[in-house]
Amino acid sequence: MTLRVAVVGGGPAGASAAETLAKAGIETHLFERKLDNCKPCGGAIPLCMVDEFDLPPQIIDRRVRQMKMISPSNREVDIKLENAHEYIGMCRREILDAFLRNRAADWGANLINGMVQEITLPKTAQDSYLLHYNDFSNGGAEGVPKTLEVDLIVGADGANSKVAKAIDAGDYNYAIAFQERIRLPAEQMRYYDDLAEMYVGDDVSTDFYAWVFPKYDHVAVGTGTMKVHKADIRKLQAGIRARAQARLQGGEVIKVEAHPIPEHPRPRRVVGRVALVGDAAGYVTKSSGEGIYFAAKSGRMCAETIVEASQSGQKIPTERDLRQYLRRWDKQYGLTYAVLDLLQRVFYRSNAAREAFVEMCSDRDVQRLTFDSYLYKTVVPANPLVQLKITAKTIGSLLRGYALAP
Repeated sequence: MTLRVAVVGGGPAGASAAETLAKAGIETHLFERKLDNCKPCGGAIPLCMVDEFDLPPQIIDRRVRQMKMISPSNREVDIKLENAHEYIGMCRREILDAFLRNRAADWGANLINGMVQEITLPKTAQDSYLLHYNDFSNGGAEGVPKTLEVDLIVGADGANSKVAKAIDAGDYNYAIAFQERIRLPAEQMRYYDDLAEMYVGDDVSTDFYAWVFPKYDHVAVGTGTMKVHKADIRKLQAGIRARAQARLQGGEVIKVEAHPIPEHPRPRRVVGRVALVGDAAGYVTKSSGEGIYFAAKSGRMCAETIVEASQSGQKIPTERDLRQYLRRWDKQYGLTYAVLDLLQRVFYRSNAAREAFVEMCSDRDVQRLTFDSYLYKTVVPANPLVQLKITAKTIGSLLRGYALAP
């Protein structure tokens, strides 16, 4: 026999899972409704992802080496990467996702231009899963109803995952991200050649930050807030437009986008022979709102567990086998999520705390620690003297932040 796996969702999580499974010779079906999907996303990826996922240079629109942090009182702190080879990659999701999907197909994954509508769960441990989907490969707007039997499902279909609903994976709190893509005149665009901006303040985001990220020939200007404040999202977007107005003069809005962002992992990420990855599992970090790398990494890690447990497709893994993926994931990234959750609770709760956050970002030790954790996905404790210095600076910055906050 050969194990049959359906991967539902063709973003970084699903494509990375499908590639790993196909490489191992496992029968893999990768579902994606919109093959030209332009997902709303800031598009920043860490340096380690470029090498780890063997991304070619043309995937990266901009190599950002400078970051400008702007506080509620409009204090600006410039951060520059020290090492010549380091950068934050800025990409467009329509380019990145298509590359990863096509590479999975090149390895043998069956790429299906379709949308899964319903999943019939097995009645026994030996029965198959039955996917009911609409096939859009003929170009029609309605799609052709079809079914597919598989032994195992990887749910990579985003925050509103139908796979998660099918297995009753539980709900999670979420945020709303809103973004405009703005094409700037050439002279304005040169300012953002290798620079990105992050703005904080309750005028631009109640819970997070707002951003101006450079793309190929435009900038992505956006913000995010928790769902309890989602009615304010357009007001917050107007806030970032106002704060960045001088640098956006003459710009033309070419696309408006919005999407939900999970705030924590779902209560159940593996049920039976179904595993969730990426946004479907809730793998977006607090504080930074980053999800691309963790989506791709979770897809690959889940698929590696399937390959191992199935002996490269020769047996059907059990729920217990799939839970090994969760143990590995939580062991490797649990601390990262906990630290970023703490940072969000401390520094995004008021304008005073945000002032302190921006002031702290001027410290070289803080910058190095922050960039190391982002670029290489490691949370390495500083030496005791540096840690003591950072703690003292945090307290001092918080006190001054309450005095400076508007």
